[in-house]
Amino acid sequence: MDEENNNKREYLTPREQQMAGANLRKLVLTYSIPTVIGMLVSALYVVVDRFFVAQIPGIGDDALAGITLASPVVLILGSVSLLIGVGSAAKISIRLGEGDRAGAERILGNCFTLNLICSITLGIIALIFLEPILRAFGASDATLPHAYTYTSIKLYGALFMYLSWSMNHPIRATGNAKRFASAQLIGAISNIFLNPLFIFTFDMGIAGAGWSTVLAQSLSAIWVMLYYFRGDPAIRIRLKNMVPHLKTILTIFSVGVAPFFMQILGSAVAIIANRFLMQHGGDSAVAAFGAIAGVTALFVMPVFGIAQGSQPIIGFNYGAGDLGRVKTGYFWAAIYAVSICVIGAILLMTFPRQIMGMFVEDPQALEIGATGMRIMAWTLPVAAFQMNASTFFMSIGKAKWSVLLSVMRQGVFLIPLYFILPQFMGVMGIWWSTPIADITAFSVALLLILRQMKQLGKTIKNA
Repeated sequence: MDEENNNKREYLTPREQQMAGANLRKLVLTYSIPTVIGMLVSALYVVVDRFFVAQIPGIGDDALAGITLASPVVLILGSVSLLIGVGSAAKISIRLGEGDRAGAERILGNCFTLNLICSITLGIIALIFLEPILRAFGASDATLPHAYTYTSIKLYGALFMYLSWSMNHPIRATGNAKRFASAQLIGAISNIFLNPLFIFTFDMGIAGAGWSTVLAQSLSAIWVMLYYFRGDPAIRIRLKNMVPHLKTILTIFSVGVAPFFMQILGSAVAIIANRFLMQHGGDSAVAAFGAIAGVTALFVMPVFGIAQGSQPIIGFNYGAGDLGRVKTGYFWAAIYAVSICVIGAILLMTFPRQIMGMFVEDPQALEIGATGMRIMAWTLPVAAFQMNASTFFMSIGKAKWSVLLSVMRQGVFLIPLYFILPQFMGVMGIWWSTPIADITAFSVALLLILRQMKQLGKTIKNA
């Protein structure tokens, strides 16, 4: 068996040889750093939009509340993008580990086709029903015009959003973390410069925030697609593989369903939180929540970056049957992810007012937000563990456990707490719901991970 594996590895690309044999402590870090940078800069899409929109004279707080209320629409579209992109990436890594390059390319071709179909269809549907959707999400007469303007413009660029997000994940799956990160960097850095240019210099207001994001994502999408058609990819998009294949599509969805549910539930969480915040604290509380979400993303996105950076390593070695490297790869990913959120929790709990002051001017929003940030921040490390565990199960193709962990925190714990605690605690109930849900979900994730590690250990012992 060892001789067969060695013969098989003679045909691996240099990156695949690295995933199969390099030191895992360094390898996880090497693969994660570009992905973390990319995800961190990607989080700046949210932060930059909210920062500059909040500075618009006369309407800053209402405009910030507006794009906060609009964010679930983009999150829902993004959830389908993750369903396709992350599901494809996980299966591509396993196929490459098995030595099935043709199977990996078939998945990639169907990934591209699904992106074209879903982005255009869902973008048109969302545009047709946008106003009632935003009303249902809690938009008031003051915030609806801003939410509608911003979201409708972003929907025009749905195709570019899908190509820049979803088609980038298979690049990461082949071990090319630097190219993955560069695509995100191009989009995010462009957005940083285009936002103030469109909003203030061109005097486009909140519409400028929308158009700057669309243009930035277009540049990112072009860079992603150039890799497949003009670069030197490990796997290529071939016309014959673009024909929809039901078994391949179901394979993609079986794994991608976990991040899909996570994103959908994230949208539901934002919608429900915004409605209760509007009820108990008004537009000021919604604006504060938007600022907290944007800042927290700066620490949560690197966690996703580490999980996704380790995913091709774990998936490849699982496909190749090297379970010892699977266990070690997960261990280092968990260590790095939790460490980032420990630092984040300390910063957010120590300087909440100073951080909130960068986003809101209203004294009431500042006070509400500083309190909320301090309460919600202290469980960031356990949330990081839970998120990393969910990605681990996805990486080894165990979708049901990944889905369970994705649904557990938000669907089983957080959303019900939103309905219960605010009835007794008002806005404070929204803030306290997050740490309670984090601790409970962490307990479940820890039990599942310990169980899986024990099973892998037995398999290694009996091999």
